[in-house]
Amino acid sequence: MNNAIVLSKEIQGCLIAEINRPEKKNAVNYDVMEGLSYAMDAAKADPEIKMLIITGRGTAFCSGGDLGEFHSLHTAKEAYEMLSKMGDIVYRLAVFPKPTAAFINGAAVGGGCEIAAACDFRFAKKGAKIGFVQGSQGITTGWGGASILFEKLPYQHALKLLLPAEIMNVEEAAALSFIDEIMEDANDNSWKSRLKGILNKEADVIKAYKTLLVNKWISGGLKTRIEAEIQECSRLWVSDAHMKAVENFVTRKKNI
Repeated sequence: MNNAIVLSKEIQGCLIAEINRPEKKNAVNYDVMEGLSYAMDAAKADPEIKMLIITGRGTAFCSGGDLGEFHSLHTAKEAYEMLSKMGDIVYRLAVFPKPTAAFINGAAVGGGCEIAAACDFRFAKKGAKIGFVQGSQGITTGWGGASILFEKLPYQHALKLLLPAEIMNVEEAAALSFIDEIMEDANDNSWKSRLKGILNKEADVIKAYKTLLVNKWISGGLKTRIEAEIQECSRLWVSDAHMKAVENFVTRKKNI
């Protein structure tokens, strides 16, 4: 496995998967995709692991897809190949047979919010920012994030996260039920203690409850809805609005 994801077991019973591209604000590229898939394989196969935690190294959780790498996708088919690859990973995270948590240690933007949405719990450092900003780039969520939000949150809350396509603070996100708990101290690791009530239970009990939830989502056709979301984003990827947004991004990067 590459080093785009760093795995650790510093919390007994947990596998922590840390996105390790701090110089890119932990943007997702194909190496990150491979690493997340490997992390889920490892967590699923290890009977001592009761929970999978995803976080980011440095000052960001995840800034979404790496447009520096994906800007060369110029057709709906090319976009679909990338979006569906990560969409499969996000769906797999959503229906993962063990509980999952995102520790949002910094900015979670675009696809970073989709990864967090797929997790069962979302803890955030005070001062972190989140934003489903895809709409401001001429596209929709493309990895399944909207479908997952509509499954987990009141639809009015989901729409308030999606439609403005703006960055918000974690207090606003918590009011919309997206953030479960805010850590007041920037260096506070107390979120780890919040997991004890789960981790001190038998693994079979934990998995049984998660299985009931996963079965609900599978029988309700979550996978089909995510596929439709990916198809729509693929169509919009080649729109003039998105191509202009990508061009502006690449131009800014060249001028830095």
